[in-house]
Amino acid sequence: MGPVTARSEWIGRWTGRVALVLAASTGGIGRHVASLAEGLTRAGAHVTVYGPAATEETFGFTARGASFVPVEIPASLGPGGLRRLARTVTGLRRAFADADVVHAHGLRAGLVAAAARGARPLVVTWHNAVLADGLRARAYAIAERRVARAADVTLGASADLVARAARLGARDARLCPVAAPPLPPPTRTPAAVRAELELAPETPLVLSVGRLHPQKGYDTLVEAAARWRTREPAPVVVIAGTGPSYLRLAAHISASRAPVRLLGHRTDVADLLAAADLAVVTSRWEARQLFAQEALRSGTPLVATAVGGIPDLVGDAALLVPPGDVDALDAAVRRLLDDPALRGEYAARGPARAATWPTERDTLAQVVEVYAGLTAAGSTAR
Repeated sequence: MGPVTARSEWIGRWTGRVALVLAASTGGIGRHVASLAEGLTRAGAHVTVYGPAATEETFGFTARGASFVPVEIPASLGPGGLRRLARTVTGLRRAFADADVVHAHGLRAGLVAAAARGARPLVVTWHNAVLADGLRARAYAIAERRVARAADVTLGASADLVARAARLGARDARLCPVAAPPLPPPTRTPAAVRAELELAPETPLVLSVGRLHPQKGYDTLVEAAARWRTREPAPVVVIAGTGPSYLRLAAHISASRAPVRLLGHRTDVADLLAAADLAVVTSRWEARQLFAQEALRSGTPLVATAVGGIPDLVGDAALLVPPGDVDALDAAVRRLLDDPALRGEYAARGPARAATWPTERDTLAQVVEVYAGLTAAGSTAR
């Protein structure tokens, strides 16, 4: 099924006022909040999104029918970041005065919303696991516990997040898979894309898409790709995305002489997938990885790490490897490149698996049910 564009009867009407809160996002969280903002508005709700100004520029919440209020939520939980969080909370306490439900997305947004929501019901969606160590890990563990215990309902994008929230004291933790919006159809032929990338017709193209961040495990992909220089023909790996690891990753590619290209931000992922022979996800952790969903829907054979929610997401429709294991990744990619029939099998499995996933409509219906239950309980209590 496609994006949330149908009439609201299929989920029932909820005409309350909801505050959606998110921190900085350039990917999955922002897309999910945008999908909710559009769907809730169509369902009769009054939606206000609170987040960094850049999120409105990227995701266009107001174009989807919501109001938008710029709020800067610090990226760090260090002393400076906590002071800025306190100032944000003060402003949001007034802003939330008319909300029937506050729904935060992610840990930092959850912290702010928990402190600012007053007597209003709080829903927090957990999108990501915390990957930190040392003092940072302890600080984040404290924050997780506070957010888990503050929320009236905790929604987890994967089963391991639901389990963690429950262990930390969440009173009502539920699985709520975040559906990826479908990509538009490709607008260029694979030949045109390969011509842009200056690839010979026989050159295998391996594609990955994601933020350039240590969580994505791209160092593992670079190390494996360096081994493929001696293949004939040698595959080319392209990574679409931006992020804080760009300079370090570029240096690693240069030092290892790996056949890897960093394409930067791209809006033509559908075109890239149509041209790719393989898709690869090397993340250290993911919930319902956006690019993995896009790859399987497109019928592009996928190699992915067996972390977080990925195994439940892909089932038997992808080759799974341990995170950080260069040998396993190397072997899986070689196996698929060397076996066209096997690639064809996985190309068929992907769309079949994708057809079993919850849609944006399903996710929206679950969220509306949560809101309706919380506001009905509040009315009864009053």
